[in-house]
This record gives sequence, structure tokens and C-alpha cells, in this order.
Amino acid sequence: MFADNPNMRGAMLMMASMAGFVFNDSIMKFMSADISLYQSIFIRGLIVTALIAALAWRYGVLRQSLQRRDRVWMGWRALGESGSTLCYLTGLMHIPIAAAASIQQAVPLVITFIGAIWLGEQVGWRRYTAIIVGFMGVLLIVRPGADSFNVYVMFSVAGVMFLVLRDLSTRQFSADVSSLFVALVGSLLVTVSSGVLSLFETWQPLTWQIMAGLSAAAGFIFFGYLCGVMTMRVGEIAFVSPFRYTVLIWAALLGYLVFDEVPDNYMLLGGLVIAMAGVYSFYRESRLAEKP
Repeated sequence: MFADNPNMRGAMLMMASMAGFVFNDSIMKFMSADISLYQSIFIRGLIVTALIAALAWRYGVLRQSLQRRDRVWMGWRALGESGSTLCYLTGLMHIPIAAAASIQQAVPLVITFIGAIWLGEQVGWRRYTAIIVGFMGVLLIVRPGADSFNVYVMFSVAGVMFLVLRDLSTRQFSADVSSLFVALVGSLLVTVSSGVLSLFETWQPLTWQIMAGLSAAAGFIFFGYLCGVMTMRVGEIAFVSPFRYTVLIWAALLGYLVFDEVPDNYMLLGGLVIAMAGVYSFYRESRLAEKP
């Protein structure tokens, strides 16, 4: 049906990628009653790293020589990857999955803002307005001073900042640096850092049910990553990128079906505001890219 339409194929891949990540999040949250957080991230990380390493070996990029500049940015990106995973999942264990996913969707807006302030990228008043509106959407979800506001909400916000560090660092790599190799290094550091932190927790016995769940989570996150990579190779980014916000639908649906979480009006409105601001920002970027 979509064989002759690259944009629609890209949109389907983006939606599949978002579904993969949310299913992974749901499994990790569901299993938090049976296994400690860092132990679960460590074991999942071992599986994911092995899968990425196998794919990198298949394409001949298991090892890669990097320039000094790329090594520096690789370190910053790996820090962002590790910090975002640990902070996001820490928050996710204690707040509704739809709230955590909604807060995370502010990442493109923050990147645009930082790109304008520190990297000298051209941003007009329309995109600045979209950024401000998007931040207001985050405040609707976070609601400082409300009963639902706690330290775990701030972990989710911190996860956003680490994601921004990861994505901005990724922009700085030389063109010949393999995406698979970058993903492998990031996954390896997440695994090592969670393994170290797990030493301060009480390890739980690894039953077959726990291993099956963590293997499924690893499979979903690997699937999400693969679809995400393929998305960037199919269709126009300006058309495909807004479909990332389908993650909010997946998160709300799984939150209700699995955890009996019903998003309140503030959360729904905040998620909608963030999504609309993000879509408009993508639209403006595409319009500017079309100008000679």
C-alpha cells in the first residue's frame, strides 16, 4: 500500500519506532515490582548491547577509528545517553507513563532553543513562540506546587536535559562516523553505569519470568532503534518527524490498559500543547529549508 510513497513508509516506521520504545518502557515499569531498577537496566543493557554489536559486526563497523574531536563528542554523547536512561526510568517507575512520555517530547523544542542561544542557529519569532508554548505545556504536566509534583517528576525533566546533550553531541560527529558504532558505545556505557549502580542495590534472583520480560524489553528497544534509523533514510524529515508524537497515544493507551492510569485534564492538555508546538516547529524548519 505504501510501496510507492516514501513519506508514508517513513511515517509508519516512525510510529513503529515510538511503539517499540513505549512497549519497552511499559515492561520495565511493570517489572519494577520484581527486580530492582539498576539491575534490570544492567541485564537489559547486556542483551541490547549484544544485539547492536552483532548488527555492527554484520555491517563491518564493530570497530572504528575516531578523530580526537569525535572521541570528545562521543564521550559527551555517551554521558547524555546514560544520564537520560537512568533519570527517565527512575522517574517512570513512580509517575504515570503518559506523563513521562509527554515531558520527554519537549526535547526537540529544547534543542531548537539551545541551538539558537549557544550554537548561533537562526530561529525566528514564530519558532521562539512555539518553544515558549511547548514549555508551558511541560509546566501544565509538571505543575510545581501541586500534589502530583515530586522529585520523580524532576528526574523526568533531568532526563530531557540529558537527551538534549545526547542529541546535540550527535550533531557534532564527522560524516564518516557510523550510527551503529555510536549506538553501541552509548548502550555499552548505559550498561556499565547501571551495573556499577546495581552494586548498591539488593540483587533479586533471576527467574525465567524476569529474564523473559527483560529479553522482551531489550527486543522492543532494539526494534525501536532499528525503525528509528530506517525512518531517517525514508521520506522527508519534515513530513515524518511529527509522527514521533504518536508516542503519546501509545503511552496513554498502555498506561490505561496495563497500569490503570487515567491521564487527568492537565496531563492531556499539556501533552497536546507540546505536540502542537513541536509539529509547528518542524513545519517552520521545513519551510525555512525550502528557501534558497
